[in-house]
Amino acid sequence: MSLLAIVLALLLEQARPLLRGNVLHQGLRNWVRWVTRSFDAGQSHNAWVAWLLAVLAPALLVLGLHWLLVETLGWPFAVLWNVAVLYATLGFRQFSFHFTDIRDALDAGDDDLARQLLAQWQQVDPGQLPRAETVRHVIEYSVLAAHRHVFGVLAWYSVLAAFGLGPAGAVLYRLSEFVPRYWKFKDKVNDLPVSEAAQTVANATWHAIDWLPARITALGFAVVGSFEDAIEAWRNYAVQRNTDNDGLILAATAGAVNLRLGPVAGAAFGPAGIGGAAEATRAAPASGQVPEAAHLRTIVGLVWRTVVMWIILLALLTLARLLG
Repeated sequence: MSLLAIVLALLLEQARPLLRGNVLHQGLRNWVRWVTRSFDAGQSHNAWVAWLLAVLAPALLVLGLHWLLVETLGWPFAVLWNVAVLYATLGFRQFSFHFTDIRDALDAGDDDLARQLLAQWQQVDPGQLPRAETVRHVIEYSVLAAHRHVFGVLAWYSVLAAFGLGPAGAVLYRLSEFVPRYWKFKDKVNDLPVSEAAQTVANATWHAIDWLPARITALGFAVVGSFEDAIEAWRNYAVQRNTDNDGLILAATAGAVNLRLGPVAGAAFGPAGIGGAAEATRAAPASGQVPEAAHLRTIVGLVWRTVVMWIILLALLTLARLLG
């Protein structure tokens, strides 16, 4: 059931991607906003209540509907429900248009447009980044987006579905990533004040939930890329700062494709802004190539090979279960 649902969701998402600002995603944003206004009172216990309602309640609702369909209408309808949930939570087309537009601008030699598009994507001020820095940031943000929109969702969905929990894992993962990002942005723009306690809870739970998927993604990149170099970069990064999931993924990516990316330099990098990544560049090691526009296609190949590896692995596990 899981393999079929994943394949169908990926095909559907490629053929008919969800539009930006769609009703479903807007509804979830409104839900999180209402929960925040109603339950975030600044105390730790209030923060946990707000997080549980914002993240766990939708996941349990999805799980309940899955079990209801299995018991009443049978597994074909449960598969369709899984496909629908994965279609809303899983997919490249939810972010790839940013990547494509920036790549096209770089290919056309329009560095100013590329920087402008990067600024719009990440809501940061890129200043006058050199071309190589723009490419590096695009690679880093794209790799993290692929992890959060595809590989992390696949990991949690596959694990929980194996225990009969249907698509709850996909919803749990995506919302646990979305909530701290949404709370941080809304608090920053003073549109929705969010307490420090709530942000601490959201960040801590996101780090814990993403711990295993981040390592699965890093291992996947190592397998389909340069394995020894990726593992070496992973090990070196873990020795220096072993608590950042995003940095570990980027370190493995840098080794897998022999590029100079943020965490390879031993400096912290995260999706919060360009400043952290720029700091990493100043201490970049001698090994690895300086990112160029041509490397964007290398990253696309790395990601798609990892997707194929996932599908093959799930197919083998499904076959083993059927034969066993």
